Amino acid sequence: MKKNSSFLQSMKAVMWGFLGVRKKSGLQEDVASLSFVHIIIAGVVGALIFMAILLVIVKVVVSH
Repeated sequence: MKKNSSFLQSMKAVMWGFLGVRKKSGLQEDVASLSFVHIIIAGVVGALIFMAILLVIVKVVVSH
C-alpha cells in the first residue's frame, strides 16, 4: 500500500541523498512512499539551491 507523501518529505530525502548519508531502511521507506514526480522536482530545487549557495560564496570571496 502506497502512503501519501508530501513534497517536504521528498525534499528531506533528496537532501539526505545529496549528503550521501542515508540508511538502507530509510531508502526502502522512501521508495515505498514517495512520489516519483516529487523526487524529480525536489532534486531540481535542491540543485538550484546548491548552485545559488556556491555562486554567493564565490562572489563573497572574489569581492574581497
